[in-house]
Amino acid sequence: QVQLVESGGGLVQPGGSLRLSCAASGFTLDYKAIGWFRQAPGKEREIFSCISRHNDSTYYTDSVKGRFTISRDNAKNTVYLQMNSLKPEDTAVYYCATKLKFPSGECSSNWYDFGSWGQGTQVTVSS
Repeated sequence: QVQLVESGGGLVQPGGSLRLSCAASGFTLDYKAIGWFRQAPGKEREIFSCISRHNDSTYYTDSVKGRFTISRDNAKNTVYLQMNSLKPEDTAVYYCATKLKFPSGECSSNWYDFGSWGQGTQVTVSS
């Protein structure tokens, strides 16, 4: 069964850090670009970061640039998201997904180019 599983979410104070993981089972992430998405209550799901298959290209929206870092360890079939300097507006359910649209190894800023969604992990930034 093809599955992505996100983990590492939780409650953190503003200015704090969290590290999210996106682990794949049933398939290899090696050939896919992987995106991180989030959805806050009442808002649409948005892509905010992506990493290409060869680690040679990453994408961040302005809202997270300089605070979040995406990385991947293909040997562990896992993609990571290091989140620093967290803000209350980062509160959301965080998802990872694989790029489905050709070329699947390159990043895209369109969430509908991705699929095989995980179940998500809640991140809450609050004092």
